[in-house]
Amino acid sequence: MKKYAKSKSEYDKVEFDEAAIRKHRKVGRKTPTSVSLPPEVVDELKKLAEKKGIPYQVLMRSFIIEGLDKMKKAS
Repeated sequence: MKKYAKSKSEYDKVEFDEAAIRKHRKVGRKTPTSVSLPPEVVDELKKLAEKKGIPYQVLMRSFIIEGLDKMKKAS
């Protein structure tokens, strides 16, 4: 499986680092933020999250955290 998706159709092929998700989930207090997304993107996130057995907000958070980590390593 792929580690990162480059298009919507590749989301179901993404492999997550479960240890990293658990680590960030236990960090403590989180700062609430707001992101506006098209309804079809939210629907896709919810479907993928359901397949993975996690809430879609956790899935979005993992995408952001993994993307940030990737960008840090690249620079």
